Amino acid sequence: MLPVLKALPQDQITVRRDLIELVAEATGITDVDRKEFISSGQPTYVSRISWAITYLHRAQCLDRPQRAHYAINDLGRKLQAQFTDEISQNDLAKFAQDHGIQDPSGVARKKLIDEEGSVEKQEAELTPTEQIEAGLVRLHAGISADLLERLRNNAPVFFEQAVLDLLIAMGYGGTSRSVARTQLSNDGVIDQDALGISRIYVQAKRYSVSKKVGRPEVQAFVGALHGVQANQGVFFTTGAFTDAAVHYADSLNVRVVLIDGDRLAKLMIRFGVGVQVQQVVNVVEIDEDFSE
Repeated sequence: MLPVLKALPQDQITVRRDLIELVAEATGITDVDRKEFISSGQPTYVSRISWAITYLHRAQCLDRPQRAHYAINDLGRKLQAQFTDEISQNDLAKFAQDHGIQDPSGVARKKLIDEEGSVEKQEAELTPTEQIEAGLVRLHAGISADLLERLRNNAPVFFEQAVLDLLIAMGYGGTSRSVARTQLSNDGVIDQDALGISRIYVQAKRYSVSKKVGRPEVQAFVGALHGVQANQGVFFTTGAFTDAAVHYADSLNVRVVLIDGDRLAKLMIRFGVGVQVQQVVNVVEIDEDFSE
């Protein structure tokens, strides 16, 4: 990550592919190194530099004015000045935390650190299956952050459509998969079953990560259920809900489900909305009947 910061020209925007080559040249990537590939077919050095760029951007140390274009900012310069030899994921996570930013690697790596501060030692004690699962957790956490960023940066109607696409992917909407919108960027009604006997009122609020939906907004949402002849409701937000809002929803006689940004992103990954499968890994074990 430090070579990425050093390679970026001051007060200039650099295209991602050019930045990767600048870092490769600065770190002495050889022709032999360029012929080393990860299992997906991508060159190893490209994969590693790309992840370094991604982590720095998530830590808000790089600006991305447009797709695949990056520039170092004041926070990135501060990070570079603080760590002059190297920047580990732990260093970046601590730096981000000190500045009120979520861990850019997805999972707080301090949980893996033992008394001597060795992350590698703890990871080595995991079984191969556990290492795969831990890797998926970190990967999905990073993708979740990217999904939420895109939902927040697009138009409200884009967010609403993503929510409705998710509900349809989960099996709601009946056999016709029909969705009725009552407003363009606020809410919609979707059938829970094929006959349309049970209806779900859906509301989607596109908020910043620090914005919380309070009890008054949830109360207004509940009040609107009868007006659209819905039996239950789901309230989505890219932000979060206050404790009062959660307690109020839990106390209702009607079923109202609150989905915050974190849960929304996880559901999108699980049901394949806004993401695509890059690689399938088959985990195998010995067939005990084989030797019988």
